[in-house]
Amino acid sequence: MNISFYAPFKPIDHHHPSGDLVTARGIFDFLEQRGHRMMTASRLRSRWLYWKPWMAPRLAAEIRRSRRRCKRARSALWFTYHTYYKAPDLIGPPVSRRCGLPYVVFQGIYSTKRRRHLRTLTGFYLNRRALTTAAHVFTNKKVDLKNLRRILPEERLTYIAPGLHPRMFVFDGEAREELRQRWHAGQDPVVLSVAMFRPGVKTRGLSRVIRTCARLLDGGRPLRLVIVGDGQEKERLHKQARDLLGERVAFAGKIPRERLYRYYSGADVFVFPGFDESLGMVYLEAQSCGLPVVAIRNAGVPEAVQDGVTGLLAPPDSAAEFEKAVDRLVGDAGLRRQMGASAKVYIRSAHDLDVNYRAMDDILRSLVR
Repeated sequence: MNISFYAPFKPIDHHHPSGDLVTARGIFDFLEQRGHRMMTASRLRSRWLYWKPWMAPRLAAEIRRSRRRCKRARSALWFTYHTYYKAPDLIGPPVSRRCGLPYVVFQGIYSTKRRRHLRTLTGFYLNRRALTTAAHVFTNKKVDLKNLRRILPEERLTYIAPGLHPRMFVFDGEAREELRQRWHAGQDPVVLSVAMFRPGVKTRGLSRVIRTCARLLDGGRPLRLVIVGDGQEKERLHKQARDLLGERVAFAGKIPRERLYRYYSGADVFVFPGFDESLGMVYLEAQSCGLPVVAIRNAGVPEAVQDGVTGLLAPPDSAAEFEKAVDRLVGDAGLRRQMGASAKVYIRSAHDLDVNYRAMDDILRSLVR
């Protein structure tokens, strides 16, 4: 069938990479592979749009254009990826209504605390209106499922476990040898972190990884730290790492996602706290390649990592417990192998995108029927 696709927060071809883009692109590609004809209905970003009254004429014009696109494409369904208070879907509901299409949302987020503040009050109600008009809402986070149950009946909600293509993230022995030589790792365990160097929680997380590795080295624990990523905090992170770790840190820069499996293969432990991490695709990718994970127990991280089985999760507010978890895995090769093997099995059994999204496809087809 023909599907009109829209991502209010960020178009799927946006130049800034993120976990949201990976998920949106994965859904788009999966539905195409299942035989659907996908059409991007709009590229208008709605982030804080309700605080930009001068954009009202453009929004109205975009609604008209999207309606014409749907009619020309003979769309059978409207699919919105990610609507929440900052970027509510302002186009999908009116276009779906006027074109007589089932309106579907993936990753709808509902948070009642957003109505307590003037800045987010309008976004809260606009987002709520979009969610309550949906014929069906899918979510890949259990906390969101719990919140959505406040406004939607059970039959209009479905939890879809987050996933990836495991075949894209497999262990590569040749890459491991090549990269470990480049990093001068020798027999030292390699700690790997992958994140964009954005201000806020990403940089805060990388800083914790750097400080943790520095303390372990000072305590006599041999290791190497490798960081993959780039961004505006690059200079600050580089300076901090060089000051604390000297030659025992390597920055790999920005690596295309399709080549990340090589870097996961070269490492021994994947470490990134994941402060306020909605999900964290990197945790799924690392585990798929056989890497145990150290992170913190907050937000969506526990949905991606099995604590004590495929990795270790520390309390969010305890740097000491986080350091202890990293030390435990860095110092125990047998535990790393055990958890790494469990991680590969876990990803293929619970987080295979092709398997998990089939239930979504079945529901979409039933809505159109």
